[in-house]
Amino acid sequence: MNDAKCDINAAYCGMSMADMERGHKRRSGLSVMAGLLGMIKPLLGLMLLAVIMGCAGNLMATFITVLGGWGLLQVMGLYEGMSLGVIFGFLAVCAVARGLLRYAEQACNHYIAFKLLARIRHKVFAALRRLAPAKLDGSDRGNLISIITSDIELLEVFYAHSISPVAIGVITSLFMVFFLWKFHPALALAAACYYSLAGAVIPFVNGKRGGEDGQRYRDCFGELNTNVLDNLYGLEEILQYGQKDVRLKEMQNRTSGMEDTNRILKNRENIQKSVTDGVILSSGVIMGLLGGWLCVKGQLEGYECVLSVIAMMSSFGPTAALSALSNNLHQTLASGNRVLDILEEIPVVEDVTDGVSGCQGDIHCDKVSFSYTRMPALENFSAVFVKNKIHGILGKSGCGKSTLLKLIMRFYETDEGCISFGSDCVNDINTDTLRENIAYVTQETFLFHDTIENNLKVAKEDATREEVIEAAKKASVHDFILSLPHGYDTKLAELGESVSGGEKQRIGIARAFLHDSRILLLDEPTSNIDSLNEGIILQALDKEKGHRTIVLVSHRKSTMGIVDEMLAI
Repeated sequence: MNDAKCDINAAYCGMSMADMERGHKRRSGLSVMAGLLGMIKPLLGLMLLAVIMGCAGNLMATFITVLGGWGLLQVMGLYEGMSLGVIFGFLAVCAVARGLLRYAEQACNHYIAFKLLARIRHKVFAALRRLAPAKLDGSDRGNLISIITSDIELLEVFYAHSISPVAIGVITSLFMVFFLWKFHPALALAAACYYSLAGAVIPFVNGKRGGEDGQRYRDCFGELNTNVLDNLYGLEEILQYGQKDVRLKEMQNRTSGMEDTNRILKNRENIQKSVTDGVILSSGVIMGLLGGWLCVKGQLEGYECVLSVIAMMSSFGPTAALSALSNNLHQTLASGNRVLDILEEIPVVEDVTDGVSGCQGDIHCDKVSFSYTRMPALENFSAVFVKNKIHGILGKSGCGKSTLLKLIMRFYETDEGCISFGSDCVNDINTDTLRENIAYVTQETFLFHDTIENNLKVAKEDATREEVIEAAKKASVHDFILSLPHGYDTKLAELGESVSGGEKQRIGIARAFLHDSRILLLDEPTSNIDSLNEGIILQALDKEKGHRTIVLVSHRKSTMGIVDEMLAI
């Protein structure tokens, strides 16, 4: 496929080739495999057992055919080394052992795979927690979902159907080369060449050609996920503004890009299978001709020539599996690369675990500056927020009010200057301690697909029903909750779609009250709330200032009526 075609496919996925290169580290296939293999250490013993059983099982399968050849030669009177009874006895043993060993090998491999997938998911979620929120702000959520679900699931192919087959293919090929050496070194050399060609050279060449297509396909899959999520969440806007055809065409273009890339991968898979089959067939012909020539030269018995051809043709199972393996590995290694991208990503802000355990005193902002990718959000900002008072920050949208609260929470680190709690710099305070002592209400409250009570108890898991109700009353949301069919046990729809924006905000404020922290940061907390409920909430906040430091951010002057000190940005 020419470069122009690849560029079109990349464009259908919503990214340029340059974007794709920036989004992923350029790891080789071996580097990705090394990273994935490093996770096997806890289960290495079981993996070795699976390889041993796989080798034994495949050799049993090969020698069922070889023993059949021996029996046929015995009947024809061309071989007298073993009686038919002995041959049939060995055949029975090999047949039974083949079945048992095959089952045991597959059971081990799948046990290993599912254990490792659970382990990898745990590592990915731990990595996402480290990266959040700074590295995940504005991230491609569809791609993240694709990595957490389908990419990790695809690694099952690597752990259950790749590692053992590679080891089995190499070991059984070496054993068969040794077996044929007993007949004649030339036969062993010919076998080694064909095993290498089918099991190593062809997969390597195909892998080099298909690696980028596999990566592109996984990227397209993630981008399509994002597009579908956008369309589902924005369905009302799409219908309202007549964008159905536009969005549908965009989704069709992305799907076409995926299909084009998948077609390339499938074509290469078919070509490789045909080439591999041709190599296997030619190996039988060459082995027969070579054996015949050695017979004419008197260096080989007739029955040995026949057995060498049978042994060669019947032993390509593991090697052919290696050849077919590279087709699946295109996407598997691309998925592995995307998973490793997350696991190896360096957080913008590292959690502090060995710092100061306190978080008390006034909040000092000393000449603080911060920029988002060269776009200044705060410049040389200084202020002091005295404890147990309500401080108002008034300013128009985009002036850095929300950014300041995120810096106080240490979601981001300042470019210049310092934020301190008392005498302790925020960068020296244990992250868990900092978050325990601050309740932060954002502009957009996220509600989980769970009961209202459990949504409130996100702020305090062991809270009693009485504590939950008290917090809801302070946020002026108690009466609304009681009006619902099941009260506090009412289950909310996904993303809180069953409640209004104002009700979401009040539930978010109730969470903050329930958290009962020393510091309360409120970012436009009443922007979607009517004036009556806003007044109730502001009165509750006024009563809280005796034991809390409250920082209230808003662009509305009416919200600032309760503040002790106001700062305009």
